[in-house]
Amino acid sequence: MSWDSSQPFTDDAPLWEQIADRLRRAIDAGHFGPGAVLPTEADINAQFQVSRTTSRAAMNRLVQEGLVIRRAGIGSIVREFRVERPVSQLTGFSEDMRRRGLSSSYTVLKAGMEAPSPEAAEALGLPAGDITFQSERLLSANGRLIGLSESWLRPDLFTTHAPPSSAELGTRSLYEWLRSTLGVEIIGGVEHIEAAIAPSAICKKLQLTPGSPVLVARRLAKTKGGLSVEFAITTYRADRYRFRVEL
Repeated sequence: MSWDSSQPFTDDAPLWEQIADRLRRAIDAGHFGPGAVLPTEADINAQFQVSRTTSRAAMNRLVQEGLVIRRAGIGSIVREFRVERPVSQLTGFSEDMRRRGLSSSYTVLKAGMEAPSPEAAEALGLPAGDITFQSERLLSANGRLIGLSESWLRPDLFTTHAPPSSAELGTRSLYEWLRSTLGVEIIGGVEHIEAAIAPSAICKKLQLTPGSPVLVARRLAKTKGGLSVEFAITTYRADRYRFRVEL
């Protein structure tokens, strides 16, 4: 087996749960990549001297978590990592990942005041010549690259406080920063989602092969009073992110 199974068990949790946790960590660490076949229940029984019931319970937990799929004649296969978000929820990436028990992280590519794109200026209702705070960040969940976010914030938010620094954007949610620093809370808005073929520049940033499909979400976020605060374009890797519609 290509995973660490030598550590002794503890008395803190059931054996099946500890075995599931070791397999989960092995998947997260890349020892078992997408499409890889996990050790069989018989392998686990022999390795840990546990019953079939214990090994099956461990594997069932991974199936329930969406990490593994069973295929007849093949075994338990690691699924491609894909994050799912209901389209009815308007949340920041950090909060979205936290709700799913995933850790979020950011890589800041750009942060500063500059002229907005025509699309962003129109969405925010800004007059010609205004500048906005623009940021560009790579979004990751459990260390795996999920998407690229481009965000524009209206300039009148920063009359009494400077915009967030690159260091701040690299460690926390933008919506959390707006709420805790400026007292501005995003409560709703409008989001348009479409499928697209990623341009070469975005393919490079998202580590995709040229011509890869992506999901593009254009969001206009608003406060309770209806003020348009942020316009954002987030490009998600289609193989790692999807939206869910509940009817």
